[in-house]
Amino acid sequence: MARIERLVINLLLGFALCLLLVGMYAPLLELEKFWVFSSQVSLYSSLLSLWQKHEFFLFILLFLFSVLTPLLKLGVLTLIANQPDGLAQQHGRLLHWMETFGRWSMLDVFVVALLLVSVKLGVVATVRLHYGIYLFAAAVLLIQGLSFWLARRSATGKNLKIRSQGK
Repeated sequence: MARIERLVINLLLGFALCLLLVGMYAPLLELEKFWVFSSQVSLYSSLLSLWQKHEFFLFILLFLFSVLTPLLKLGVLTLIANQPDGLAQQHGRLLHWMETFGRWSMLDVFVVALLLVSVKLGVVATVRLHYGIYLFAAAVLLIQGLSFWLARRSATGKNLKIRSQGK
């Protein structure tokens, strides 16, 4: 991997981490109940609330898919981006792992949760999205884009090695 490409990927990974962390703590949505009471919800406050209410199953589910999985994906992408190109077989295994588990990560689960909240509170409350949801979604999309970029790069590297060995 060229130095400039590695630098760009590392900068984008750092930017994705910043977006993800700010998105976790920033307000994601605001619930307004009966036009009088309102409360802002962040991923962090949701996790804290689930823990305090002893909803451990939901806490683990949300933490696993919305916090741990994206952080692991960022770690794996950082590892792949900074390893020598000669480790294409290991890169392939890591990228396959990310593809398998990445399908159930952050955005999918979170969007379903938002839809459930919206449907459940339809008449009783109004839900307004805040900037945190956009930062969180941008982090998800950036991580997916970087994953795709490194996967294609890894696949092309394998194809080039196979062709050169065959000749």
